[in-house]
Amino acid sequence: MGGSHVAIGTFSLSATSADSLASRGIPMAQGVLISNPSAVPAQPHARDHNRPHPIARNSGRALEMDWVDEIRINLSAAERRVASLPGRRTVKKDAQAAWLLKAITCIDLTTLNGDDTTERVKRLCAKARAPIRSDLLDALGFAGRGLHTGAICVYHRFVATAVEALEGYDIPVAAVSTGFPAGLVPHDLKLKEIEASVRDGAHEIDIVITREHVLTGDWRALYAEVRDFRAACGDAHLKTILATGDLKTLRNVAKASMVCMMAGADFIKTSTGKEGVNATLPVTLAMLRMIRIYEERTGFKIGFKPAGGISTAKDVLNYQFLMKEELGRDWLEPDLFRVGASSLLADIERQLEHHVTGRYSAFNRHPVG
Repeated sequence: MGGSHVAIGTFSLSATSADSLASRGIPMAQGVLISNPSAVPAQPHARDHNRPHPIARNSGRALEMDWVDEIRINLSAAERRVASLPGRRTVKKDAQAAWLLKAITCIDLTTLNGDDTTERVKRLCAKARAPIRSDLLDALGFAGRGLHTGAICVYHRFVATAVEALEGYDIPVAAVSTGFPAGLVPHDLKLKEIEASVRDGAHEIDIVITREHVLTGDWRALYAEVRDFRAACGDAHLKTILATGDLKTLRNVAKASMVCMMAGADFIKTSTGKEGVNATLPVTLAMLRMIRIYEERTGFKIGFKPAGGISTAKDVLNYQFLMKEELGRDWLEPDLFRVGASSLLADIERQLEHHVTGRYSAFNRHPVG
């Protein structure tokens, strides 16, 4: 596919707690304590005082078909761009630990299974409140810093349970909605589901778009659908799931991203986690370039959430590097970057334990919930 006004092929950079472990006989690697923990804010949400300039919410705008029609994607250049990332970017030791601690604050800790129960959701909320063992946080110099995940993500049925379990904590509850994951229920039922989740206390709504609108190029229908979802959300933030694995081409992904942002989306999200192909770095690059262009044209910063298949610390580091290179430092914070994941947190905890002790532990020693 050739490049035009909005090609994405070319890269442009936009922007002594240790003693307590030793006393219990736990060996530690040298240089464990992060040299300047205050340089790694534990939980700087936009609604907190840690952020000097809270992120202005996207108000949306009229549908500009010129913005959609001009979008072109240079597929081979996009693939070369992301293929170079692991070789160019790497962090080790204290720096890696700091990046992984930051990643924890951006995780939407998720359970979206047919066998979910109230007790499972309560356990997940407990893990969100204390995602890393206290002895590891002591060793890293993070004791008492209020580290927790970015959000909990559940089906509507469990929103009230999660809200009650997280009372008193600054952890939002996100609800998947609009007939997740296929999104093929009647439109009026989608709106009622959103409204019901908001009434139960959901702070964020992860909606799924109708893929048919994208596949048939009916951008006006997609715009109208997402505008209705935004109105139904009220004060709750709207995350639009594109289900990129169903959209066939990067051009469709980019165009759908732009239309959803014009319709008022606060976040654009790759996947439900239920498609055959979920979050990938090429898809992420296409979506990030659209976020950059939208900010340049409107002044609004839109969040990004990859989801599905991000299960290792190495995976999430690549997404963090790409966010930093494409959009800048602000997009490493939970008000603009989330990762939909479940098993990812356990692997991050394993990596942090290795950093502290010099040994890898079994995966089953780090339960998620």
